[in-house]
Amino acid sequence: MKEKKVFKPCDLIIYGALGDLSRRKLLVSLYRLENANLLEPDTRIVGVDRHAGDRAEFIAIVQQNLQEFLNDKIEDAVWQRFSARLAYLKIDLTQLDQYQQLKAVLDSKARVAVNYFAVSPVLFKDICKGLSHSGVLTTESRMVMEKPIGHDLQSCKEINDAVAKVFSEAQVFRIDHYLGKETVLNLLALRFANSIFTTNWDHNTIDHIQITVAEEVGIEGRFEYFDKTGQLRDMLQNHLLQILTFIAMEPPVNLEAKSIRNEKIKVLEALRPITLNNVNEKTVRGQYSAGFLKGREVPGYLEEEGANVKSTTESFVALRVDIDNWRWAGVPFYLRTGKRLTHKRTEIVIYFKQLPHNIFSDSFRDLPPNKLTIHLQPNEGVDVQILNKVPGIDENIKLQKTKLDLSFSEAFKKSSIFGGYEKLVLEAMRGNPALFLSREEIEQAWIWVDSIQDAWQHVNDTPKQYQAGSWGPVASVALLARDGRAWEE
Repeated sequence: MKEKKVFKPCDLIIYGALGDLSRRKLLVSLYRLENANLLEPDTRIVGVDRHAGDRAEFIAIVQQNLQEFLNDKIEDAVWQRFSARLAYLKIDLTQLDQYQQLKAVLDSKARVAVNYFAVSPVLFKDICKGLSHSGVLTTESRMVMEKPIGHDLQSCKEINDAVAKVFSEAQVFRIDHYLGKETVLNLLALRFANSIFTTNWDHNTIDHIQITVAEEVGIEGRFEYFDKTGQLRDMLQNHLLQILTFIAMEPPVNLEAKSIRNEKIKVLEALRPITLNNVNEKTVRGQYSAGFLKGREVPGYLEEEGANVKSTTESFVALRVDIDNWRWAGVPFYLRTGKRLTHKRTEIVIYFKQLPHNIFSDSFRDLPPNKLTIHLQPNEGVDVQILNKVPGIDENIKLQKTKLDLSFSEAFKKSSIFGGYEKLVLEAMRGNPALFLSREEIEQAWIWVDSIQDAWQHVNDTPKQYQAGSWGPVASVALLARDGRAWEE
């Protein structure tokens, strides 16, 4: 039997341990990893926050959070193991001298220090200074950085420069939780382990590709933050572009981090710029108005709590993206993401080209194209639309659209399917950088997005209104209709 690989245990220090991200995502993910026996026995979890409290109070808060956000029963034996790992330190992250407290709980000889920055990026520089000042870092130490990493290229560089003064690039793990999703990771297998797709994955066979990340939620009390950011920078700059690079990249030499990152960067460098000259033809901005979602009346963006009634920030964006390289010449990628849309849905739809001649005109005037749909959420899986003969003994052959369906939950009933955070937190603790973003990659994405943002400011075009509970502005339909195509609904 193959032996289980042994990883060095770590001290996972969560800065902002009582914050929303930690409570909703990180601590829940860590408990699930504990439940799956994936944490090394000597690994410890150290919560750091500015609120007064001791270890017992922190453990009680963690247990309460699990009861609220886990959606599963807390197993007594698992909880005993998990809670035994927990420690807590009260540290004001802006005060350098307070980081000395870390020396009492960290053991650099026995465990690797993994510093998880689950706080606002404005505190990243302070944490780096505090860690450097305390003397607790070693060449094995790592840091995990959450988005947003800046709001444009310049601010992104400033954050990366501050981090680089303390941590080498090899020590930095930049998270995009979409890269931990099973279906995103499965793109590597789908594309590069199956000849049916590997040999049919270019402009010769593919007509166009759609990527949709639709949210039902609105601003959820984050108006001040979101209004300064907008959907382009909050969702498209990271999540959708990351999905795009996995779909469009060339085959990597191997599965090492450097090989994968190099191919993704090439895709970002090949994105055709969207500028003042083409922004009106290539983009649509939208902002939701009041409407109904699942039978419930919901307010418009400008009616949300704390809203700036004169805001022109977009809650929806749709783009036509072109990749100027040999593989994708002439194949448009249509991207859209928005809040208060009809359904929560994240999916990729690859439309293959129609056949040049139709001998089944009795069934279809024009043969529908084959399409490959990759569902990221809510139900992870893959399906392929094909045309089949309808069973029967009629003289004429009648065709019907059918699906070859691979639902992950059905196909892999004996396997645990985790969310994105569990995979990424585990890989950060183990020191595997393959699923994390390099500095060059994220800065290249900002170069492209900044051009769109600048163009929007110059044209001074207000977002198109769309009713909450719809699929976005009518103009987003026209974006594809001009090319003779339509969104997958």
